[in-house]
Amino acid sequence: MAFMLIKPLGRILTGLVVLFLLGVLWFALQVFPVGGSGREVIIDVTPGSSIATIAGQLHEKGVIASPFAFRIDTLIFGAPTVQSGTYELKQGSSFAAVKSILGSYPNVRAVVVLPGLTLHEVALDVASDTSGTFGARFMSDATAAATQSPFKPDGSLEGLIGAGTYIIRPSETAGELVTAMTKSFVKEASASGLTPATTLNGLDAYQLITAASIVEKEGYYPSNMPKVARVIFNRLAQGGRLQMDSTVLYYLGKDGGAVTPAMLALNTPYNTYIQIGLTPTPICTVSSYALNAVLHAPKGTWYYFTLVNKDGTMRFSTTWAEQLAAERLAASRGIG
Repeated sequence: MAFMLIKPLGRILTGLVVLFLLGVLWFALQVFPVGGSGREVIIDVTPGSSIATIAGQLHEKGVIASPFAFRIDTLIFGAPTVQSGTYELKQGSSFAAVKSILGSYPNVRAVVVLPGLTLHEVALDVASDTSGTFGARFMSDATAAATQSPFKPDGSLEGLIGAGTYIIRPSETAGELVTAMTKSFVKEASASGLTPATTLNGLDAYQLITAASIVEKEGYYPSNMPKVARVIFNRLAQGGRLQMDSTVLYYLGKDGGAVTPAMLALNTPYNTYIQIGLTPTPICTVSSYALNAVLHAPKGTWYYFTLVNKDGTMRFSTTWAEQLAAERLAASRGIG
């Protein structure tokens, strides 16, 4: 009788050993996947994400085959301290490789280029989000790339990079980032109806972009931009000076603020109180609103504008007397 009991028990133990060995084999294949790593994918880790949540993302993107096995691994061998941010990992990676990357600083950077930013400001953002070498290369590559722009700029990519968010992968070079930004602008300009061959109101495509950059700074809000564009065209048609504060501030590396008499007296290529016509280059990154404002400026006889409300409302005037009245209204509202 005892022998009969031992025989089934032995089978059960043998089965358990086989199951254990199969489990170990399965786990080992999850930890060290066969076939090597595949293509790169991106995952975003939000603040407060648990290892379970991160494991689910890794599985969804094909980085790991089993979230359950990954969680077991982190329980046995320890979990990395993962900072929120964006990471690039390869599909089919080993758990060790995954934990090594997640345990380091996020290896993918995002640079946001907003309309109104100068190329110098963008370069500073790139440098702050990447290594110092990458940031330095970005500016030199941007300068070199100006000769390749279809808009034939005056030695600078100012105004010729597209607004938007750019993801910088670990393997990406500064030159590739510059190329992505310039291609983005060409696409954005084309969508607005601007090509390198476009001419309007006696201005070529590059000059229209320059006008749009001044509209971007002076109009600020999309609702103001079309009439600001018309003011610029009207002043150019009269052969006069644009007299735009933003151009004076650009040369001085300032973004907004009061323009002093001393600033207005500086004889620089960007002082449109002294120089006639447009500035030599654009003065900032432009939005599609500014481009459309320049390409489709409304008809009108306005020569002046001033901010008359803290909500961004501007008043546009044809005569100097109307402009003085608008300035008095602004002053009465504490704007000046």
